[in-house]
Amino acid sequence: MEQYDITIIGAGVVGCAVAREISRFQLRTVVLEKDMDVACGNSSRNTGMLHAGFTYAPGSLKAECTVEGNQEFDQVAKELDVPFKRTGKLVIGFNETDRANILKFKKIGEINGVKGMRMINREEMDKIDPNAGGEFAMYVPSSGILDPMQYTIALAENACSNGVKFRFGSKVEKILREGDTYRILTSSGEFRTKWVINCAGMYASQISEQLGYPNYPVRGFKGEYYVLDKKAGKNMPIPIYPAPNEKGGFATHATPTVDGNVLVGPDSYLTDEPEDYKTTKEHMDGLYRDGLKMFSEMKREYFIRNFAGIRWKIYNPSTGENQDFVLESDDAHPHTVNLVGIESPGITCALPLGRRAAAIIKEKEQPDNNPSFNPCRKGIRRFSEMSPEEKIHAVAENPDYGEIVCRCETVTRAEILTAIHNPLGVHTVTGIKNRTRATMGRCQGGYCETRITEMIEKELGISETDVRYSKAGSYMFTGKVR
Repeated sequence: MEQYDITIIGAGVVGCAVAREISRFQLRTVVLEKDMDVACGNSSRNTGMLHAGFTYAPGSLKAECTVEGNQEFDQVAKELDVPFKRTGKLVIGFNETDRANILKFKKIGEINGVKGMRMINREEMDKIDPNAGGEFAMYVPSSGILDPMQYTIALAENACSNGVKFRFGSKVEKILREGDTYRILTSSGEFRTKWVINCAGMYASQISEQLGYPNYPVRGFKGEYYVLDKKAGKNMPIPIYPAPNEKGGFATHATPTVDGNVLVGPDSYLTDEPEDYKTTKEHMDGLYRDGLKMFSEMKREYFIRNFAGIRWKIYNPSTGENQDFVLESDDAHPHTVNLVGIESPGITCALPLGRRAAAIIKEKEQPDNNPSFNPCRKGIRRFSEMSPEEKIHAVAENPDYGEIVCRCETVTRAEILTAIHNPLGVHTVTGIKNRTRATMGRCQGGYCETRITEMIEKELGISETDVRYSKAGSYMFTGKVR
């Protein structure tokens, strides 16, 4: 049985952010994750927006953390070496109802502390993005785009380098309180810990109940997305959102990614299944129609992939109203921090929430600071982003940079090898994909996926039947192939 001071349940973006902040202290800390990598749930199934904070109720935890997370992110991205662009955002309108809703949330944003928002006309819109739909817009300069998978990986790797342990394939099955400690039974064994921090995402309500807190009522708002080729991305410099509805929700929007693709979506409908990630023709057709209103380059020839994500919101069963984030800790539930209902904008809010959780631990335990804590982490150097001179030098220094494994994204053997030997010990195919972008191009792995699988086998000395695509049962092979 492994013993720790702190056990964090869940390795999504919030769990990894909490781990990174806890690693500032001399505390034995472990993160338990049921899947084989970080960001296997909804932390990787979203738009990748750094939100500004103009649709959240003033005074709410959600509003407070969004504005805080937004304003600090240039420094965070620099420390963690993650791609980030502060692109701004256009919230477009077509009629006076749209204008009234936009102005309503502009005022809320100003109360929340969002900086620089202003209304612009069609002429000004054309200077920013002539392909945007609408007759007028609110320009929000503080919004930005990031890669949520790279960000979560960076938080985890930084926590790991500062002493936090990660135990993948460890699904929490039961939590037992024994005096001043907890015994956690998982699919990979038992863990004893003084503190439990619930960051279980879509399963947070169930863990909440095991810790003695309420099993909060939650409902899943599922959204489907199109991924468009980089040819479409050349014509989209800024995210384009429709005017929000009266409650602050958005219909389908179009968003460039930091790597040059375009995401169109999500739509929104209820689902009861925690991991209902299938996509459907009905919703894809609806995305196409709605996407055309936002972005004139919404062409079927650019479609390369689709996916779905789910926002698990706490709601009031009596009124049907969605509720604020929950972050709680009290003496009635000793040595616990409970985070439930952390949905959008969870990416933006992750580190502010992590700091608040860590502050609770610090107040109660008065731990010594970690003298070797380093807030910085270095990512994998991308060959595709090097100058010609840098490429020549890289190949001379390491010949593996001279072999292209993924043609679509220009990912080299050197990058794949670095990813295979990542600090977290992850070696699934999607783990390599999320760290390098290999298989994310036009052919979606048709050329490079088998080569990556072969490299995983040889580097780790494992058989083909030990390689997984993403989850525990996702076998790449069940035996020898030609």
